Amino acid sequence: MSRSISVVIGVYNAEPYLAEAVDSVLMQDYRPLELIVVDDGSTDGSGEVAQRYEEVRLIQQANAGNGSARNTGLQAATGEFLAFLDADDRFTPGKLSLQMRALDEDPDLDMVFGHVQEFVSPELDEETRATIRPPAATPMPWTAPNLMLIRRASFDRVGLFSTAVRVGVTVDWFARADEAGLRHRILPQTVLERRLHTQNNGLRERDSRSQYLQVLKAALDRRRAAAGDSGPDTENA
Repeated sequence: MSRSISVVIGVYNAEPYLAEAVDSVLMQDYRPLELIVVDDGSTDGSGEVAQRYEEVRLIQQANAGNGSARNTGLQAATGEFLAFLDADDRFTPGKLSLQMRALDEDPDLDMVFGHVQEFVSPELDEETRATIRPPAATPMPWTAPNLMLIRRASFDRVGLFSTAVRVGVTVDWFARADEAGLRHRILPQTVLERRLHTQNNGLRERDSRSQYLQVLKAALDRRRAAAGDSGPDTENA
């Protein structure tokens, strides 16, 4: 019997791209499938795009960042497995079925990733393209939520995404997953098409990039604390 997958898309002002993201989920050959779109206070027509789909459950909230939007979707999700997608990216065909097979083959595996292929958004003119770094020439392995299929029970062992930072949310969550001992596998297949354009989250939140350092420092501090807790008791030596 098929187990249900919940896919969460957080969107903030991605009206030109959201339909492609939604379509890439609905065209997956895996069922049962639940798709939740969380409109994180968009000021464009993103919410209206989502409302055009009968299969989409739309949740709207005041702008609070990608981590908060994902968490809102998680609280509404009913699936036994979880997947995530940014509103400007696309799943590749068969992504969910491929990853579900990998989890079925190894019951001790908590989550599975894959490779990402970058592309420059085709509507950009040459002048704008020149301001964006070129996409990687070949697909790359990446342990980001957009490439992940994870068991709900495993996700709950780690906890929700951070809402304390605007960037570095992915790095923070995967560091905590690693600390919790979650087992993962990176498949050789491409499971995500990542769009490069002028409004990528890393560009939009460029003033918050110092938060990456905060995330990395927090992870290092947790590791040091854990190492100290598990070290030998020398008090009575």
